[in-house]
Amino acid sequence: MSAATHNPESGLPTWLIVFALAMGGFGIGTGEFAIMGLMPNVAQDLGVSEPQVGHLISTYALGVVVGAPILAILGAQLFRRQLLILLMSFYALGNLASALASNYESLLVFRFIAGLPHGAYFGVAALVAASLVPVHKRAKAVSQIMMGLTLALLIGNPLATVMGQSMDWRYAFGFVGLVSLLTVVLVTLFLPKNPQEQRHSPLSEVRAFNKPQIWFALAIGAIGFAGMFAVFSYLAPTLLEVTRVDAVWIPVALVVFGMGGFVGNLLGGWLFDRLQFRAVGVILVFSAMILSVFPSATGSLPVLLVVCFLTALMVALGPALQTHLMDVATGAQTLAAASHHAAFNLANALGPWLGGLAITAGFGWQSTGYVGAATAVAGLMIFLVAWRHPVPVPEAS
Repeated sequence: MSAATHNPESGLPTWLIVFALAMGGFGIGTGEFAIMGLMPNVAQDLGVSEPQVGHLISTYALGVVVGAPILAILGAQLFRRQLLILLMSFYALGNLASALASNYESLLVFRFIAGLPHGAYFGVAALVAASLVPVHKRAKAVSQIMMGLTLALLIGNPLATVMGQSMDWRYAFGFVGLVSLLTVVLVTLFLPKNPQEQRHSPLSEVRAFNKPQIWFALAIGAIGFAGMFAVFSYLAPTLLEVTRVDAVWIPVALVVFGMGGFVGNLLGGWLFDRLQFRAVGVILVFSAMILSVFPSATGSLPVLLVVCFLTALMVALGPALQTHLMDVATGAQTLAAASHHAAFNLANALGPWLGGLAITAGFGWQSTGYVGAATAVAGLMIFLVAWRHPVPVPEAS
């Protein structure tokens, strides 16, 4: 998508619309992942254990799971521009409230609230991006929107970690709130109103949603992607307790992880445009192999950083499954696109929970790799079942 391409409704370069939407992804990604790099800081400040801080991650993810379908259904009759503005305003408030939380219990509540608009925003933003390009370039367009999320891994999360370590973890959520408000301004300025936009009633979206191909895709995301979160959520304590490096290496590891996520996001769009649904199986096989290697890599910092990069390539699953859902969710695209992110955040809840169980059971911080490999294999099994069900292939325009 080049800068020379213009949107017919606004006359503005298409990249400005993509930039505005990706900025929201950057804010959401930073808000979602910031606490992972600040786990020791939050635990010490609030007087709780690090696995309890892991519950904050899971609570946010459950907010996404609950909010994505509900807000997508309630917003089905709104124009996408209106819905995006409302969702990002809501997200800003949730994160500013998190920054002001007085104790662990109130932070749990505010993280749940902050997660509610996450999935619906990404789902609607992906649909807007896909509508700007020819059919055969949709996966690339979706990956460009998701680039904001991967830049959050690469830049936003390490920045928030440094901010939290040098000042206070609360500043990280304050920063996310400001980025969210900036997104509201950018979407208002750059995304044009489209009076001809097709809208659906909430009931029609729900009726069209009940297709096996949709549920298979969501199950793959919810289970197959959990492995990355099992490892990523406990990366900071793994570095400190197993690799035994100074805390200054935590932001470095997060940057490396972010680089892998950035590359994986682009790779996922590229793979799907060429392999279609088969790309999902390829990504899951690769993920299971890398996650199984993670425990043996934790003893050496250089090796661990390489494996962190390779683990983050799992992000490729995002644009691949998102575009696949556009193919199979005719009549329920808003609900399906939002539910895709609910599924991925169910993975974000499942991964830290399963990883925490393994750690609490005494298997060690590095055991999260084996947990992740098992969930990737489970996702692969679901993919093989889904592969037996034919899916429509969109015609290239």
